[in-house]
Amino acid sequence: MTSIIESCWTYLITNFSDFQLACLGSFLLHESVFFLSGLPFIYLERAGWLSKYKIQAKHNTTEAQDKCITRLLLYHFCVNLPVMIASYPVFSFMGMRSSLPLPSWKVMSTQILFYFIVEDFIFYWGHRILHTKWLYKHVHSVHHEYATPFGLTSEYAHPAEILFLGFATIFGPAITGPHLITLWLWMVVRVLETVEAHCGYHFPWSPSNFLPLYGGSDFHDYHHRLIYTKSGNYSSTFVYMDWLFGTDTGYRKLKALKSEEEDKFKEN
Repeated sequence: MTSIIESCWTYLITNFSDFQLACLGSFLLHESVFFLSGLPFIYLERAGWLSKYKIQAKHNTTEAQDKCITRLLLYHFCVNLPVMIASYPVFSFMGMRSSLPLPSWKVMSTQILFYFIVEDFIFYWGHRILHTKWLYKHVHSVHHEYATPFGLTSEYAHPAEILFLGFATIFGPAITGPHLITLWLWMVVRVLETVEAHCGYHFPWSPSNFLPLYGGSDFHDYHHRLIYTKSGNYSSTFVYMDWLFGTDTGYRKLKALKSEEEDKFKEN
């Protein structure tokens, strides 16, 4: 398996420059993973398949879904891509490389764990600030246009918020200067996580059923359902920040009530 990955990587670094791989390659990878993982949830909602796993009974209209896709393409090409190009000198200066040998799985997994911790911290506090009255009204309310989220709404946001979210995601890699393949793996994992958190479905195989402290779709869906001043659940991937600062109490109370109701139903 390692030899196959190295052969593919050798082809890439032989035929493309570091700039092309870090900027255009990263953009194409992001778009592919994002839309391939997010679009199926639109079709699930439209077709009504697996509806028993849908968190909210409410459905988005076809027009609302199409609006989201159109805006996303605009923002990705006009905001995300320029940010990737502008940030390349920083990554290059900090030591990012694409050459062989590839880093070990141990190195990559350790770095990605560090990126999750950094991103969770920055995102939590930034997200709480975005829920203050002025910033919510003028910036964050764009993301909350969809009270019933679906996978692609994870990146539907005001351009200013896109810049903030991008900063939270790339800050960890920017200060460590990782190998490009580590950066790509981090991007893939992060995109899949945020799409899952916004997908609107809670399946038996959802990661939150198996990973301790992982938020997931049920945790974040609660955040979208409530009025902005009372929502809580500000965490990005793992929920320890909400737990530490008491901003998930409403969610935990609701879960406890649902659990009690289920127990009573089983008894009867």
